[in-house]
Amino acid sequence: MIKLLQRRFALSRQGAVDLIKGCIACVFQNISFMFPVGLLYSLVIDMMNGGVAGNRVFFYAAGVLVCLALIFIATWFQYNATYLATYVESGVRRISLAERLRKIPLSFFGKKDLADLTNSIMGDCATLETAFSHYVPALAGSLISTALIAICLFVYDWRIALAAVWVLPIAFTITFFSARIQEYFNRKSVAANVALESGVQECIESLQDLKANNAEDAYLKGLYKKIDTVEKRHIITELGTALFVVSSTLILKFGIATVALVGSALLIRGEIDVPLFFMFLLVASRLYSPLEGALQNLAAVISTRTNINRMNEIMDHPIQTGSTRLTNEGCDIVFDHVGFAYNTGETVLKDVSFTAKQGEVTALVGPSGGGKTTVSRLAARFWDINKGTITVGGMDISNIEPETLLSLYSIVFQDVTLFNNTIMENIRIGRKDASDQEVLAAARLANCEEFAARLPQGYNSMIGENGCELSGGERQRISIARAFLKNAPIILLDEATASLDVENETLIQSALSRLIKDKTVLVIAHRMRTVSSADQVIVLADGSVAEQGPPDELLRTGTIYPHMVKLQRISQNWGI
Repeated sequence: MIKLLQRRFALSRQGAVDLIKGCIACVFQNISFMFPVGLLYSLVIDMMNGGVAGNRVFFYAAGVLVCLALIFIATWFQYNATYLATYVESGVRRISLAERLRKIPLSFFGKKDLADLTNSIMGDCATLETAFSHYVPALAGSLISTALIAICLFVYDWRIALAAVWVLPIAFTITFFSARIQEYFNRKSVAANVALESGVQECIESLQDLKANNAEDAYLKGLYKKIDTVEKRHIITELGTALFVVSSTLILKFGIATVALVGSALLIRGEIDVPLFFMFLLVASRLYSPLEGALQNLAAVISTRTNINRMNEIMDHPIQTGSTRLTNEGCDIVFDHVGFAYNTGETVLKDVSFTAKQGEVTALVGPSGGGKTTVSRLAARFWDINKGTITVGGMDISNIEPETLLSLYSIVFQDVTLFNNTIMENIRIGRKDASDQEVLAAARLANCEEFAARLPQGYNSMIGENGCELSGGERQRISIARAFLKNAPIILLDEATASLDVENETLIQSALSRLIKDKTVLVIAHRMRTVSSADQVIVLADGSVAEQGPPDELLRTGTIYPHMVKLQRISQNWGI
């Protein structure tokens, strides 16, 4: 049962247990509401038999207090078992999704945009939070308590009981048959929401380019259409749900009428007495009230399938696993007949083989789309290869847990990611336990002192979202400072000095020369002068190793590398 609930509602084990407790609490709450009916039934009998005696007054007064106490206790347990437990589970679910995303290969993110994943963690979780606090326990509680009350009715008189419950299977069947239609409507609504969120995010991120090209009006027209689509989809979804829920609720109303008709007929024939008839009318009125809510809850639960499926897609996706023990001897990186293709089926690398030796600089060059960036990502196991092997010091990286493997790497990407924090803390990401002195030493090596001194609070200055308060070169230097601080034996550089001016580039290259001593360095370069002093150059073209060797040798024997050097020399002489 617990595993079924975990799968059906994307719950943790504790969340499934809490859901069962919430359902049981709702059953007791619904049953507690029937105690006043029994008390009222007893009072009617006493009044029909000549009135309420003195000692019975105390009984009814005490009965009212007991009923109130039972209802209070049942409601208190119901609140704690549904609302409070749900909010705890909602936090657990968000953390679980984030943890799963952390372990999923980066190839998964190629199929998803940021708005979609954000909607899953925030929007879908919020939807299920409401479902598990308001809908699911109330639905289960209504069904179970109704079944128990119906059994009691059959004990008293099966004819009136049948007149009361015949509407139930019809009403619930109508709602169940609407499941596919509701799921379709909800899936369309979620897709419209994701498209709108993606459009708003894209608008904010590209506002500078939109203004520069006078394209704001044209873009906003498309955004307005997405807003209208979301509105229309929500209206259609609400109307589609209401059509079935209202129809089911209408059927329930016939139950009270049939109880009255059947009961009246039996009363006229003398087969039941007035108190029993009165009791059935009271119970029927209480029986259908929670069921009307149950039908709405059932429709709401059905509509959550799309949200649950989206979260299960994340939770079911294979993760990268492996040993947490490093067994490498040295840090030579060896690509042995490596092949790789994205999920789209597009082949990126074909039979790539080379060795990046420890203590040497290995440069990856080649035309755009040749596979340079993919090679560097595969070396750090950001993705898993389709064939061949990649080893570090003889250790197959596919058998090592990714976070353990990355302890061997310092990485500087061309696209720097910074956080809305201080310069000091952004550098400290390289090694979280580093002291302030170690952070400042790494910052000096990366030439961060020059721009940090200009800021009001120096290294303790906030730099804004993704470092928006800094220039591209300044952001790049913080990234390089992280690599200095981590001081790992393998360094991956993706054109690390591309955003720097000539003066700072010279300083950084001098610092990098000290950093890379006795380490394995894999550098992606687009400017040929960057790799002129490399120990080995790997030329990648069309996903294959077209040429490899020392740069001087390739200038004599190669074709692609000399051609790239020639073209770059021509471009350097270009001027306005």
